[in-house]
Amino acid sequence: MANTQNKPKKRDDVVLGPTGRPYNGFPTPGRLDSHGPARIIALCNQKGGVGKTTTSINLAASLAEYGRKVLAVDFDPQGALSAGLGIATHDVTTIYDLMLDTKRDAHDAILQTHVDGLDLIPANIDLSAAEVHLVNEVAREMILARVLRKVQNEYDVILIDCQPSLGLLTVNALTAAHGVLIPLECEFFALRGVALLIETIEKVQDRLNPSLELDGLLATMYDSRTLHSREVLERIVETFGDKVFETVIGRTVKFPDASVSGVPIIEYAPQHDAAQAYLRLARELVHRGAVA
Repeated sequence: MANTQNKPKKRDDVVLGPTGRPYNGFPTPGRLDSHGPARIIALCNQKGGVGKTTTSINLAASLAEYGRKVLAVDFDPQGALSAGLGIATHDVTTIYDLMLDTKRDAHDAILQTHVDGLDLIPANIDLSAAEVHLVNEVAREMILARVLRKVQNEYDVILIDCQPSLGLLTVNALTAAHGVLIPLECEFFALRGVALLIETIEKVQDRLNPSLELDGLLATMYDSRTLHSREVLERIVETFGDKVFETVIGRTVKFPDASVSGVPIIEYAPQHDAAQAYLRLARELVHRGAVA
């Protein structure tokens, strides 16, 4: 049976997307003549299982597909981003090593992935000790920013995949970032926690990083067949308006299948609606000016 979760609907000769707004496919961005400095985007949500790592992997690969030079930073001790890109994280230099020794060359931890134009700084379970080790450090909230500053000019986009928490690691990511992208599952309890995350973002803006912007909220795991999913999406749009991306990511088994294979979905099933949705999200980010 064909996947119809993200198919636009037509009403009075106006094509509407799942968000209820006029559907826009967004033009394919042109290639860049040069690279850098990177815009840093943190993908955050304190709730787990909302598609944060899936979005990090597939958005990074989609931006690379459009000629952007991308660095993905695995900032979750579970190391799911690294595993999803097929990278083994034992006996390699990780983001944890760079944060403990900021004088260390950040290039020591950068690994090339099999996706052309996409590099990775991996993470593993060692990162879970970071908050304990860094608690007495001066300006501990800015350590990641100092690490990324050393390689920022070499990339167009740096995506930080945060852990499901609002602790010191996430505050580090928000302090280092220029923008925040919030993946939000189309489920009621996922919606409830967004207010706390927005409050944390505003505190970081006020105290640590005044230039931080909310790039947008991305509705994930959407299933147009369920009334609940449609109602939650409608509520998200009512609450956040234009801050909600027009692109909506549907629920599909292709995502875990691709993760097991260690490849982005645009490689695993390039013609699938889910792959096309992430390519559309990359185009929308460029269209919005969140990415060069």
